[in-house]
Amino acid sequence: MEFKKTAIEGVYVIEPRVFNDARGYFFEAWKKEEFEKNIGKIEFIQDNESKSSYGVLRGLHYQKGDCSQAKLVRVIKGKVLDVAVDIRKSSPTFGKHVMVELSDENKRQFFIPRGFAHGFLVLSDEAIFTYKVDNVYAPQADAGIRWNDPEIGIEWPIDPKDVLTSEKDMKQPFLRDAEVFE
Repeated sequence: MEFKKTAIEGVYVIEPRVFNDARGYFFEAWKKEEFEKNIGKIEFIQDNESKSSYGVLRGLHYQKGDCSQAKLVRVIKGKVLDVAVDIRKSSPTFGKHVMVELSDENKRQFFIPRGFAHGFLVLSDEAIFTYKVDNVYAPQADAGIRWNDPEIGIEWPIDPKDVLTSEKDMKQPFLRDAEVFE
């Protein structure tokens, strides 16, 4: 695996070594020793999976306080544009974001540490998205930021009228009004 730093400290794109032959392919999706050597010690405790269709935008989500979560995400089927937004008030990159295309073809993974809002937009007809987290979901700590916040300036590659999102996500606050990390 190759661990590539991004423009925001602590956020990584992970490129696997894929072995292809006539039977198909093989790659190591998770190797604790390599992960800890390159990123640090993380104890993932749960795997989650979602299935979505074209234009579905999930996010920008996070868990507040002690319930925050680090995530290691990837796409098993299809293609998404994945985004991490730095919401650590004391960070020099507060309010900035990193975007990466994840697909079943490129097999990339994206590591998002605690202190970030996260979301993704489905670019294929269908996408199966999976992620590891280092903390359980806590409904009382659930939070989010509006996906189209102009101050964050994410350039989603589809027309906003074609975005399918939840009513909850449409009502999330803008970053300036959100509860963020210190």
